[in-house]
Amino acid sequence: MAKKEKKPVHKVVMTEGKRQIIQQLLQEYDIETAEDIQDALKDLLGGTIKEMMEAEMNDHLGYEKSERSDSEDYRNGYKEKTVNSSYGSMKIDVPQDRKSTFEPKVVKKRQKDISEIDQKIISMYAKGMTTRQISETLQDIYGFEASEGFISDVTDKILPQIEEWQNRPLDDVYPVIFIDAIHYSVRDNGIIKKLAAYVILGINCDGKKDVLTIEVGENESAKYWLSVLNGLKNRGVKDILIICADGLSGIREAIEAAFPQTEYQRCIVHQVRNTLKYVSDKDRKAFAKDLKTIYNAPNEEQGRINRDRVEEKWSEKYPNAMKRWTRDWDVITPIFKFSADVRTVIYTTNAIESLNATYRKLNRQRSVFPSAQALLKALYLATFEATKRWSMPIRNWGQVYGELAIMYEDRLPD
Repeated sequence: MAKKEKKPVHKVVMTEGKRQIIQQLLQEYDIETAEDIQDALKDLLGGTIKEMMEAEMNDHLGYEKSERSDSEDYRNGYKEKTVNSSYGSMKIDVPQDRKSTFEPKVVKKRQKDISEIDQKIISMYAKGMTTRQISETLQDIYGFEASEGFISDVTDKILPQIEEWQNRPLDDVYPVIFIDAIHYSVRDNGIIKKLAAYVILGINCDGKKDVLTIEVGENESAKYWLSVLNGLKNRGVKDILIICADGLSGIREAIEAAFPQTEYQRCIVHQVRNTLKYVSDKDRKAFAKDLKTIYNAPNEEQGRINRDRVEEKWSEKYPNAMKRWTRDWDVITPIFKFSADVRTVIYTTNAIESLNATYRKLNRQRSVFPSAQALLKALYLATFEATKRWSMPIRNWGQVYGELAIMYEDRLPD
């Protein structure tokens, strides 16, 4: 695994809104130590929850606190309640109604732990919302303001979980591993740069999908990929049958060094995409149909014949489109020795494509991430949001596993 990046020291951008909040805190609380700040946040959390429950009471009674009403039910003071929060034990004031029919949702009647409010914020963060959007959502729904800094502090609590997840033990053997990359804009010391998030997705011996790690990197190289693959080895991985990836710089050399028995298979989905980007919209359907004759060919010899036919047919109109198929032929050909069932596992990358769709939402929601750490938080949370339903093995796994066990003799457990 790549060496853990030290948390960078960021220059705090002091907006006018933040300055006013700090001034108000200093005026309201006698802050001298970090513990004083924690106590202030605890107090603010209690006040925030109270405002949320006041909004719920308004909805329950059908009128605002300052309004008159002919309703037989009305506000009847407050009841003090002690609860446990992420900031420790605290007392909150729960609004009461005369008929005792009010059932608060924020803190339920017999609820003693309110740390799940943090989880609601984290859940919104996982769905790709920025701290500003979460703050605005809480304002719209509950009518109170939670600062972006407070929300960022809440999501920082999952950083130890990320570290634990990135270092968790892995299986001995993975029949197939996919490596894919998505690029994001990240602010680094005031400069916006593009960083790649490399997602490593494994298919284990039970046919179930698992994201093994997420690496945020800047420069691809054999040295970089060797450190990533050695990270998998250090977590218990002893063998990988097939690694499927796009043409990542240095990946082939790194695989040969870390897992010399592993076959490197160029990702067919990316190969097709990289070809069709040279093709006009009106010809893409026909061109894609011709490309299928290559990777669906019954054997390598027929695949080469079909490749040459496609190149001859389209080379005059699109001279650069087929160059990758000739140049990368040696890492495309491993697929030809497999049946259609195994090929489907290798080149029908539905799992990673579904995962990438979730990750791309982050790009749509956030044009720039404030730091690499913020990007990693968002990716981690988005991953768990996307994969929590991954409980079943992939289709026809028994047949696929049987074929792989024969093809890679003595390398898969019985």
